[in-house]
Amino acid sequence: MENKGNLYYFSTPIVNCQINGVGTMVRSAQKVALKKNKEHVAETDASAANVVILKPIGYPLTGGLDEYPRVEDTGVFECYARQQWNGYLARMGDYLFDHRMYPDFAYHIVDVEPAESIIGQTTSFIVADDARHGPTFEFTSTITFDDVIGQQMARRKCKLIERYLKEPEIFGQWAPTNVLFFGPAGTGKTMFAKALANKTSVPILPMKATELIGEFVGEGARQIHQLYEHAQEMAPCIIFIDELDAIALDRRFQELRGDVSEIVNALLTEMDGIVEHDGICTIGATNLPDTLDPAVRNRFEEEIEFTLPDETERAAIIVSNLQTFPLPVKDVDTGKLARATDGLSGRDIVEKVLKTALHQAIMDEKDEVTEQYLNDSVARMKITNEPVSVSRMYI
Repeated sequence: MENKGNLYYFSTPIVNCQINGVGTMVRSAQKVALKKNKEHVAETDASAANVVILKPIGYPLTGGLDEYPRVEDTGVFECYARQQWNGYLARMGDYLFDHRMYPDFAYHIVDVEPAESIIGQTTSFIVADDARHGPTFEFTSTITFDDVIGQQMARRKCKLIERYLKEPEIFGQWAPTNVLFFGPAGTGKTMFAKALANKTSVPILPMKATELIGEFVGEGARQIHQLYEHAQEMAPCIIFIDELDAIALDRRFQELRGDVSEIVNALLTEMDGIVEHDGICTIGATNLPDTLDPAVRNRFEEEIEFTLPDETERAAIIVSNLQTFPLPVKDVDTGKLARATDGLSGRDIVEKVLKTALHQAIMDEKDEVTEQYLNDSVARMKITNEPVSVSRMYI
């Protein structure tokens, strides 16, 4: 048996063993690994784990068990998990094996907060039921408001959310629990949500609305309720739902979208506050606010508009990003380039103009990026003095 991190591999063939014999060998390896893990914990100064996110993986060997165990009650599962993994050093990327009800069933540690911390009696467990459609979690964000240029009105309004997340108890019934970010794509809506999480030191749970549309009726609604359950465990926190129009279109169009109506009803239930969600701020983001269902839009107490950058802001975006180029930039008139990119969002400037120019220079094996490369990138975009239409923008 060979030790590779926290996993143990058998160096002798086991293909001729009976299934029960294999199970016994695997469980014996688990006990050895757990013992070594706890010995390692005793030698470290690791802190206690607050939250561990698990993804069900399956059994080490295939067989007659083709169904994965499901978590029916999160509270019961957490108690169960704490008892069998108490004292275990949880590290992102490692595996935890059930050795009680479903012996040898593996869970992959998707994330742990704080990193490399010890599972204890106060640790919360989150099981991502389906990696394809389940919510993603981002405990901390490195994005700051300094990373977003412009959007002064949005900055001012976001101070309200910032105050709420820092001191939710002072707002009572007047809390800004539901906020809508709207405006053209690439204007900083997602970055602002992450910057808010960073500024207030709270977790952010981002999700694209398109991920909620599952294969089966009821699947998306279940994920909405599960998302808010997880958020309540982490409160204060931010739930960020991007591409909100994918599920919250005007109801006249919903008969074409499968179980979207059930998803919307679940979202409305959570946003209505029938079940109290103290310390949770739901931020929805859309490029097309006028297509939203009135019932959904009405649930947002605050609406914050994000606008395309003006000439001064475009110049600042260009200067800021050119400074990070891996190649030197020679004789570039940033003011002229800012005027030429009228109608583009910050993301368009970075991704379609600056990055294209840099990549072309690298492919040409040049030692520097000249203004000509940037002008060529602008020409390919076929920029006019008219703002880029919504149909040309992308998420």
